[in-house]
Amino acid sequence: MDMPTQQPCLPIETTAPKARRSRQANVSWGSRVVTVGGDAPVRVQSMTNTDTQDAIGTAIQVKELAIAGSELVRITVNTPEAAAQVPYIREQLDRMGIDVPLIGDFHYNGHRLLTDYPDCAQALSKYRINPGNVGKGDKHDRQFGQMIEAAMRWKKAVRIGVNWGSLDQELLAHLMDVNSARAQPWDARSVMYEALISSAIDSATRAQEMGLNGDQIMLSCKVSGVQDLISVYRELAKRCDYALHLGLTEAGMGTKGTVASSVALGILMQEGIGDTIRVSLTPQPGESRTQEVVIAAEILQSLGLRSFVPSVTACPGCGRTTSTTFQEMAKQIDDYLRAQMPQWRTRYPGVEKMKVAVMGCIVNGPGESKHADIGISLPGSGEAPAAPVYIDGQKALTLRGENIAAEFHQIVENYVEKRFGPGA
Repeated sequence: MDMPTQQPCLPIETTAPKARRSRQANVSWGSRVVTVGGDAPVRVQSMTNTDTQDAIGTAIQVKELAIAGSELVRITVNTPEAAAQVPYIREQLDRMGIDVPLIGDFHYNGHRLLTDYPDCAQALSKYRINPGNVGKGDKHDRQFGQMIEAAMRWKKAVRIGVNWGSLDQELLAHLMDVNSARAQPWDARSVMYEALISSAIDSATRAQEMGLNGDQIMLSCKVSGVQDLISVYRELAKRCDYALHLGLTEAGMGTKGTVASSVALGILMQEGIGDTIRVSLTPQPGESRTQEVVIAAEILQSLGLRSFVPSVTACPGCGRTTSTTFQEMAKQIDDYLRAQMPQWRTRYPGVEKMKVAVMGCIVNGPGESKHADIGISLPGSGEAPAAPVYIDGQKALTLRGENIAAEFHQIVENYVEKRFGPGA
């Protein structure tokens, strides 16, 4: 039987995230300048969950988030007591050598706090303003204006952050009236989308009319549904060129929050939408707040947009891998690499792009190890008790015995020093 002739295929294109040209904004403290938008990489942001009145506790958590990789950290500024502590938080961070910019999260009374506590206004690098929570009626424009005036006075960046849980109800009611007069009214969800987008863009326009530079403004329209977030940000990106902050609000706990954030943010960033991101993860009991930073960094690294820590490839295990040695070793290596990164970032430039493979049997073990910078293929069920090690694609040696894990750990350390150390 003759086989059908196969037509030649065109070369397969490598997919990569598209680029949306947004305005560039700078968020700075001292000599540290974090550029957002433009050609800058997508930035990781996080937020403390401490009581800001506790200056020491808040400074410690900010430090933990910064060391984990957060490039911007938001803190709650909700009371006069909290506002009074912000300069001391900044001072403590400076003493610890943590120059991460601080963002003040303001709702309801931000106009008063920024006016009454100028040291707080100066110590922050950016203000987060929610148009739905700056006053009702005649007070709205006046109180919003006071916050913009503070940003202009102290030369601070502003994120106008709309949230569908606290949307401007007067704007929403107006848009619903407009919609009811249409010959073919939109559904309620579309009106909600429009209210979110209009609130953000109209507020930014008003801020610029007051004199705030457009490159001091970032926008966000946060919702808690994946499809809703994608729809809103696609339209928002079409209608403005401001830098955009992405994040599912109230993403949830554990697997649910991780998956939902990864899907929503991943799709948007693949389309070139988003300049800063936050994974608003509800921590598991006893879990560190830094977990949201780790997940955000993993999303960016998985998309190939950033490199934060060497990646560890490990197989999931199957009936061939009866031993848990490869699982334990993979975790040990991954934990070790993450723990070293705060020092390695400056000592070993480029180490964050290193790839390590820890595989559990002969099926894919040697191949994956060759693709990695350094890899090991451990023996599976019924295989010879030997573990070949591959370095830069070549088999370098074979490990045997009870100390394979410790020996491989040392080989990784030596490789990092040789390839990325001074004089490499």
